[in-house]
Amino acid sequence: MNSYDAIVIGAGQAGPSLAERLTAAGMKVAIIERKLFGGTCVNTGCMPTKALVASAYAAHLARRGADYGVAIEGPVKIDMKRVQARAETVSTNARNGVEGWLRGMDGLTVLEGHARFEGPDTVRVGDDLLKAPRIFINVGGRANVPDMPGVGTIDYLTNVSILKLDTVPRHLVVVGGSYIGLEFAQMYRRFGAEVTVVEMAPRLIAREDEDVSEAVRNILTDEGVAVRTNATCIAFEARADGIAVKVDCTAGAPVVDGSHVLLAVGRRPNTDDLGLDKAGVVVDARGYITVDDGLSTNVPGIWALGDCNGRGAFTHTSYNDYEIVAANLLDGANRRVSDRIPAYALYTDPPLGRVGMSEAEATRTGRKLLVSKRPMTRVGRAVEKGETKGFMKVVADAETKEILGAAILGVGGDEAIHGIIDTMSTKTPYPVLQWAVPIHPTVSELIPTLLGGLKPIA
Repeated sequence: MNSYDAIVIGAGQAGPSLAERLTAAGMKVAIIERKLFGGTCVNTGCMPTKALVASAYAAHLARRGADYGVAIEGPVKIDMKRVQARAETVSTNARNGVEGWLRGMDGLTVLEGHARFEGPDTVRVGDDLLKAPRIFINVGGRANVPDMPGVGTIDYLTNVSILKLDTVPRHLVVVGGSYIGLEFAQMYRRFGAEVTVVEMAPRLIAREDEDVSEAVRNILTDEGVAVRTNATCIAFEARADGIAVKVDCTAGAPVVDGSHVLLAVGRRPNTDDLGLDKAGVVVDARGYITVDDGLSTNVPGIWALGDCNGRGAFTHTSYNDYEIVAANLLDGANRRVSDRIPAYALYTDPPLGRVGMSEAEATRTGRKLLVSKRPMTRVGRAVEKGETKGFMKVVADAETKEILGAAILGVGGDEAIHGIIDTMSTKTPYPVLQWAVPIHPTVSELIPTLLGGLKPIA
């Protein structure tokens, strides 16, 4: 039995930073990693996928060279082996950096293996038995593979295995019209693949407002991505030359013949083989660990951070989980998850930056609302770059003057949205931001104009 002051299970986004804070506070800490240091973001999420997005953008821009007066002789060629190797290098360097940081941390023991609870304060890793009064679960999640007809008969891709592709598919069929699926759909279309997106819902990214969904769909279809919504009966059949995807849509051919299939239909937590029952830790119907506003589980001394707690599915929310736990445990603070304003981005090109409520969500609250919308054609930076697709929209409370939510779908939207995030985080009334003087020419400079156009919903 090895005794510690704290055990961290998982070296994803929240784990290493938490280990650093705990060891700096004088605690003897163990961190356990089952597979790859750095978690989803470093290994199979943000870093490798955004490296691929960058390569796809370079190809797209090269094809548009003539629009900028730049002559490129012959067709743009994709060296997919170099594209894949570049993304893998970005990921590997980051992973090695995280592992090196942890192994060099004073007061920290690094263990590799699968951690399983044997009690509320005891964890086994292989032959090692560890005990601590504080245990932090940071095990992340993985791709969900639903039991759709025929799925067991085909070689499908997930967000992990597609990163190993070093050739361009003849026809990539993406099952799932949400954030992960759409990013891969656009990038592989730009690499030269034929791409079809198949989505069961009536529209793409259904949690967004209809105008956002429609604009994103138009962006993709303008680049040649086929979109099949209302696919109510998805099924698969292996064929000699690829995979048949049965879609049963209300319009279009009932079968899409693809060479590769990417399943992008949600995520599930890595909680099903942790021995949580032996610790008495409660999970919900989907396997997510139930936590309170301070990220404590129902068992005193056990916390859950990151994707496995169902309170956020992003790198930045995982890191904020660490901040909340560390502040409450070590600084005597009372920080709460419910104080966090939801914000995220969809990394298509142009990207979508989102914060707070959508217009539809705000409408359902019954508040008196103000709404404003402006096209990206009004943004000087977008015009100068020749990238004017998309729009900005903001929703505010008519009585309190607080911004309730915003969407910026357009060039730089993932960066420009932060001005609104900061305003909402400080609960600053929108007229204060309206009278700011932003730099020209930037995407953010349209935000005061956008706020000045707020009007009651008709």
